[in-house]
Amino acid sequence: MDEQLGGLCLLLKQGDFSQASQLANTLLIERLDDKKLIFAIDACSFWINFFNRIKGITGNIERADSILIEWKNYLGYLENPKFHIDETIEYCVRHGVFSTALNCYSQIVLFETQMQEAEIRRKAGLCYKKLGEYITARQLLSDANNLTPGNAWILAELADCMALSGEDRPAKVLFREAFFIDAQRVDLDLLDSQLIRCIISEVADKGYSGDILKEWIGVYGQLMGVFSVKRQLKNGEVEKIRQKIYALENEMKDPACKQDLIIPRLCNLYFWLIDHMALMNNENSRINEILMKIKILDPNIYKIYVR
Repeated sequence: MDEQLGGLCLLLKQGDFSQASQLANTLLIERLDDKKLIFAIDACSFWINFFNRIKGITGNIERADSILIEWKNYLGYLENPKFHIDETIEYCVRHGVFSTALNCYSQIVLFETQMQEAEIRRKAGLCYKKLGEYITARQLLSDANNLTPGNAWILAELADCMALSGEDRPAKVLFREAFFIDAQRVDLDLLDSQLIRCIISEVADKGYSGDILKEWIGVYGQLMGVFSVKRQLKNGEVEKIRQKIYALENEMKDPACKQDLIIPRLCNLYFWLIDHMALMNNENSRINEILMKIKILDPNIYKIYVR
């Protein structure tokens, strides 16, 4: 990379999108049709417009949260086929955006509640993850999880961080846990590891999207052999699973119910119960009963599961 492009990348990484845009436009005069520069100008334009819109927001939490929300809008913006996305420029833009958000979160030292502290630590951990600083990200996310245990969003981010660090086994455990606890709380757009993206892509290819796609992640994670690391359930957890199954099975009897959401939820609960029974080694007849329920609920899932 030449010195001028190096200067452009530095400005982007610093989050100085106005100066970066000016430099890119200047360089484009001598490098007509340079796709790297054109992409940089388009990206800068998006973020310049955004930061102009939020000039009136002075609170650090509000400002940083707005940046994280806008990042998802930016990902949608980049789906336009007119863009020739350059990986180097994209990385530098991401660095600038999340560094700016992190700077806001880092200035927050007083927390109103334990839950707020956990949220700030989670969001700061997300920023560090996006910056590739996985050790710091994991520490913050672990702190957040200790403050509010059982939060699906935090567990998914922690799992993603572990997967990006090459620790697939604990990542599989945490991802499986997160999508079991509450799939709707997990923000798929912010997950980056290939471990989870491959499942998301598989489910999307089957025509699912939105909330329904989230519910199928736990099911296909198991069917694809990704969520392969299991744990022994506690007695209280087993009872809760049985209660949830009972409630959903009754809900399915209502013609007006949301079957598209209930079917994958039930499948996932059945899988967890079967895994528990298999570990107990003495409940084969009950496992067969549940397998029959899966077969009735979704024959295709049953065929994949038992093959």
